[in-house]
Amino acid sequence: MHIGIDVGGTNTDAVLMEGTRAIEGVKHSTTPDVTSGIVQAIEDLRARHPFQDTQIDAVMIGTTHFINALVQANRLAPTAALRLGLPATKALPPLVDWPEALSSAIQGRSYLAHGGYEFDGRPISPLDPEELRKHAADMKSNGIRSVAVSSVFSPVNHDLEVETGRILADELGPEVAISLSHEIGRIGLLERENATIINAALRELASEIVDGLTAAVRAEGISAPIFLSQNDGTLMDEDYVRLYPVATFASGPTNSMRGAAVTSGLATCAVVDIGGTTTDIGLLINGFPRETANEVKVAGIRTNFRMPDVLSIGIGGGSIVDPVSGEVGPESVGYRLTTEALVFGGSTLTATDIAVAAGRADIGDPSKVAHLDPDFIRRVLDRIAERISEAVDRMRTSPDPIPVVAVGGGSVLLPDRLPLFGTVHRPENYAVANAIGASIAQVGGEIDKVFAVEPGHREETLAQVRAEASDKAVAAGAKPSTVMIVDFDEVPLPYLPGNATRIRVKAVGDLDMGA
Repeated sequence: MHIGIDVGGTNTDAVLMEGTRAIEGVKHSTTPDVTSGIVQAIEDLRARHPFQDTQIDAVMIGTTHFINALVQANRLAPTAALRLGLPATKALPPLVDWPEALSSAIQGRSYLAHGGYEFDGRPISPLDPEELRKHAADMKSNGIRSVAVSSVFSPVNHDLEVETGRILADELGPEVAISLSHEIGRIGLLERENATIINAALRELASEIVDGLTAAVRAEGISAPIFLSQNDGTLMDEDYVRLYPVATFASGPTNSMRGAAVTSGLATCAVVDIGGTTTDIGLLINGFPRETANEVKVAGIRTNFRMPDVLSIGIGGGSIVDPVSGEVGPESVGYRLTTEALVFGGSTLTATDIAVAAGRADIGDPSKVAHLDPDFIRRVLDRIAERISEAVDRMRTSPDPIPVVAVGGGSVLLPDRLPLFGTVHRPENYAVANAIGASIAQVGGEIDKVFAVEPGHREETLAQVRAEASDKAVAAGAKPSTVMIVDFDEVPLPYLPGNATRIRVKAVGDLDMGA
C-alpha cells in the first residue's frame, strides 16, 4: 500500500492506495504551517482504515510550499545570477525583467562572463576562470548564499556550466548552493535563466521543507520513502527536491488531472477541478496533462519549464458570493471555510452555502441557509455552470465533442449536465482525485535539445534521443520494463544552418519500489 497527499489552499487531502485502487480517502483543512495539516490528514486516514506502518511502501506528496514562498516573496535566499555569453547578451542582463519586489527579496546580483555556445555547439568564447573567481569574490563579499549559472544554448552543450559550477564551488565553499540552467529549463535563454534563478532562491527553503515533511511522516511511524510530485505528473525523491524545488510549482493541477484519468478511466478528456479557492481546467491527452506551448509566468516572472496548460478561474467551495448580484468569487475564505461559511456558523455567504441550500452537499448545518431564496440559489448555480462551460470551451483546440470529468470537493457546484458539453462525469472518490493523482504518479525523463541532423541519419538521431530519455527515466527510479515514450516533438528550424532540428522526447515509467 502507499499514501498520496495533496496540499491545497483550502484542504489537505490524503488517500490510502493499493496499486491504483483507492481504499480510503480523507479531507482535512489546510493549516497555516501546512505540515501539521499533513500529520492530521494521515491520522484521519489511519482512523478510517487502520494500517500497520510497515504496510506502507511509499508516501507521495503534492505541496504548495514553494510557489507560495515565491508569490509571497518570503524566505528566499540571497541569490546571484551568473550568465556565460560574453561578448554577446550584454543588452539584457540577468534579472532584467524581474519585478522589483522579488528582485529585492532575493537581494539579487547579476554577473556576465565569457563563454556560451552557438546552437550547434560551437563556442562563443572560451571560459575565463580568473574572471569567474573575481565574480565569486564579489558574491562572497555581498553575502550571496545561492548561485544560478546559465549559459547560452546550454541544453545543447552543458560543459561550460558544469565547469563554472565546479570553479564557483571551490571558491565559495559547500555552504553555497549552485543551480545549473541546463538541468532546469528548456531552450530560450531568458526564460531558462529566470527558472534557474527562482530555483536557486528556493534551495535553502527546500531543505527546510523536505526536512519538515519527512519529520511529519516519520512522526506517524511511517519509514517508507517519500516522493514529491512535480509539474509534469511524475515523481521526484527527497534529494531531487532539495536540488530542484522549482519543479513542484504546478503539481496541484497536474495531480488532479492524473487522478481524474485513473478514476474515470478516460485517457483523453477535459478535467474540471473545483477546489476551495479556484477551479482549474485542463486537457488530458493520453493520460497526461497537455503542456503549455507558451511562456509560463510565475509571480510575474517569465519561465519555460514544464508546466501543464491550465486555465484557472476564481470559483471554489470557499468563494464569496455577493448576496445581491449573485456573483461568485474571485475572493475566497480559503482554509477558513469551516469557521466563516454560514453552514458552519459564520457570517460569510460562500459557494458551499449555495451547494448545501440546493441539496447538492450535506455538510454543516443546512438550517443556517434555509432562508436563501430558491431563485437566487438557482441563478448562482446557473452562473457557475455557465462560466465553467465557457472556460472549458476556451481550452479545447477543436469543435469535436470532448468528455468532461469533474473532480475536487467543490465539484458539487456543477450540474449533472454542462452547457455545450452534456453529461458531467463524476468518478468514484472524485473529491480526493488530487491525492490519488499524487499517489499514482510515475517517474519520467525528458530530453529537449537542438540537433544538427545529418542527411540520411534522422531515424538514427531520433532513436538515440528516445533511448537517452528512457535512460534518464530509469536513472530517476523508473522500472525499466514499464518505461514508454509518451510525448514526442520534432520541429525543424529553417532559420538556422545545418539541418537544425529541435527534438523533445518525454519517457515515463512506474516507480520501482525495490530501487
